[in-house]
Amino acid sequence: MKKRAFLLVTLFTCYAGLFLHAQDTTKRKTIDITSSFKPVLREAAKINFNAAPPALDTSRPRLSYNIPAQFLFLNYQPGEMKPVALQRDSMNPWVNYNCIKIGAGNIHIPYVRTGFSFGDGKTSFLNLFANQLSSNGSLPFQKNSLTDVKLVGTFKTPNNLEWNGGVGFKNDMYYLYGYQPDTLKYTSNQLRQTFQTFDAHISLRNTEATEFGLLYHPNFKVSYFTDNHSTKGTEANTVLNLPLEKTLGKQFAFDLGFTADLTHYNLPTAQNNNIYTVNPGFLVKTSNLFLQAAVTPSWDNKKFWLLPNFLADISTSDQRFTVQLGWIGYYDKGSYQRFESINPFLSQPTDSTLLNTRTQERYAGIKGSVGTHFSYAAKVGFIEYKNLPLFVNDPANGGKDFIILYEQSLEALQFHGEVTYMQGEAFVVTASINGNQYRNQRTLPEPYGLLPVEFNTHLKYEIFKDFWGKLDLFTFQGAEYRNSNGSSDRGGRGTDMNAGVEFRITRQLNLWFQMNNIFNDKYERWHQYQVYGFNVLGGIVFSFGQK
Repeated sequence: MKKRAFLLVTLFTCYAGLFLHAQDTTKRKTIDITSSFKPVLREAAKINFNAAPPALDTSRPRLSYNIPAQFLFLNYQPGEMKPVALQRDSMNPWVNYNCIKIGAGNIHIPYVRTGFSFGDGKTSFLNLFANQLSSNGSLPFQKNSLTDVKLVGTFKTPNNLEWNGGVGFKNDMYYLYGYQPDTLKYTSNQLRQTFQTFDAHISLRNTEATEFGLLYHPNFKVSYFTDNHSTKGTEANTVLNLPLEKTLGKQFAFDLGFTADLTHYNLPTAQNNNIYTVNPGFLVKTSNLFLQAAVTPSWDNKKFWLLPNFLADISTSDQRFTVQLGWIGYYDKGSYQRFESINPFLSQPTDSTLLNTRTQERYAGIKGSVGTHFSYAAKVGFIEYKNLPLFVNDPANGGKDFIILYEQSLEALQFHGEVTYMQGEAFVVTASINGNQYRNQRTLPEPYGLLPVEFNTHLKYEIFKDFWGKLDLFTFQGAEYRNSNGSSDRGGRGTDMNAGVEFRITRQLNLWFQMNNIFNDKYERWHQYQVYGFNVLGGIVFSFGQK
């Protein structure tokens, strides 16, 4: 028992010594971390975009250009451009701005035409023209003269406005030599007929549409016309035109205009002949179609008439072929000044013979081009005339002057055709024909003075360098005329052919020569008025610049 108790005491003592050794308080308290945990997201998988290099393309792209034909009969053709090295030139460039053409012949003495230009050529353009022509034929009193002076100008402003204006004076003198029989005796003063015209005009237009899509072009014209009769006839003409266009997008537009055409004729009793028109219309403009749908309310000396104004141009995509359709109405002014421009041998109108001609025309036609040099046009129309002036010889004084008779109603079937071949400035030839078949006259038995068929052709050819030739041919079928006994007859055919040349002899001087009426056909455009026969004319052209 004692051994057992001793052994227990010994074991207890050893264990207590060990325990006391482990709990050594002299040692500092610390915490030892042998490992740590950090939460980490797994890296996401990414898609790799690896661009492949493009395949090599050695083919040349083919670009197609569709350029529409331009129906502008210009007298030039752009040439091929070949750049070369610039050559040093100590001289300033020389440009012809002005010219004087002087000539004389067996009939025309003198013949003078001049033209002068001023301005900077960019924002201001000013031109002065002056002509003096005199002729004297083989028949007694077969002579006439013309003096014409005109000043016109154009000025452009920085805000896209363009002003145009001009003033002019013209003096025409004719002798009434076409009396029959030729044994009648008249003095020079009795046969001389002189017309003088003073005119002026001004207009304004915007070259670009306003912010509201408006295009405007107001214009104003005045003229004063007088003759040399013992009881002098005077006439004042005034035309005010106010057109306005409102664009509606790129393909549509609306037109609205107003026109006042006023005439005051005094002989010595005054007569007013006035026309007022309003022009509303709807337009469609695309690459293949131009359409105008409009009507024109009008007042002819206070009488109201509604005129049609419908047009349609239908073109192919390349603009080389166009179909034209139309139904239009318009007026030809009845004025002393206009009648004199048609027939200078007319007698002085009375105060009741100034009537306006109202015309309605329905037509269909085509125009186009073949290749790069040839173009054509053709049209067939049906025309109705109201109050058409016709000129007939006055039997009271041998038929030397023409009186005006009005056809109350006349219809005509009209044909027009023209062709043009152009190769730059080197070669140009044009030809046109007009045919009219008159019918359904109401007042007069025949359409006196109206030509049923006309044919014109013109050719200009640069035969050699600085050497040009030209040819003109005019032929027609004679018009109906009224004899002194009141019966009707038809005039003969007329053919007039002219040919000439012009060539350079110095830098500023050209020499020209032409022959007129080569066939010596002394036809009568107006009954009893024989034209000049064969005649020659030649002279020089002097050109010079501003500097």
